[in-house]
Amino acid sequence: MASLSRKFLAALNIEEGVADQIIERHNEVLTEIKEERDNLKEMAEKATELQKQVDAYKADEEKAEKDPYKVKYDALKEEFEAYKADIDSKATAAKKEAEYRKLLKDCGVAEKRIDAVLKVTDLAGIEFDNEGKLANSDKLAESIKAEWSDFIQTESTTGAKTATPPANNGGKQTMTKAEIRAITDPAARQKAMLENPALFGLSDQSAD
Repeated sequence: MASLSRKFLAALNIEEGVADQIIERHNEVLTEIKEERDNLKEMAEKATELQKQVDAYKADEEKAEKDPYKVKYDALKEEFEAYKADIDSKATAAKKEAEYRKLLKDCGVAEKRIDAVLKVTDLAGIEFDNEGKLANSDKLAESIKAEWSDFIQTESTTGAKTATPPANNGGKQTMTKAEIRAITDPAARQKAMLENPALFGLSDQSAD
């Protein structure tokens, strides 16, 4: 498998600072996967040995069903499958985050806002096509542009760009965390989260 490199990210027009963050996260995920792989290898060896012991009792089905070795094998096999599912889940989550991060950048979302947007975005519904690319990327892009229009950068030649800070009503929170969580519309809920970053452990970047 090809390594994720700064050269590759540079070819995608990803800025150096963001590329460093992506590579750092990529390396962290690889380390986690390698550790899980080693655990799975050890468990697979144990499972194979226990399977041999279980096979020795198959001549007597009733005895095999009650034998403690089979009980241990079944428990280990279940744990093995759980580990495998966890690794697959982590790898998929990392890929979703990387692909969605790139899509946010392609849609013009400001670099300094991307991490905050990712923190309040539910990536569970994102799917990949048969080629391993984001499915329905056009619709996802339309949704991003609609939901995060305030964070999309626009070029101007008439002077320095001035960011419009979110209204803070004199520094007072107008909604509680529970009230924001209760908002059913995803776009409105995510926007409310970013306008009240302290409630959700997000850094307040309005002054950047």
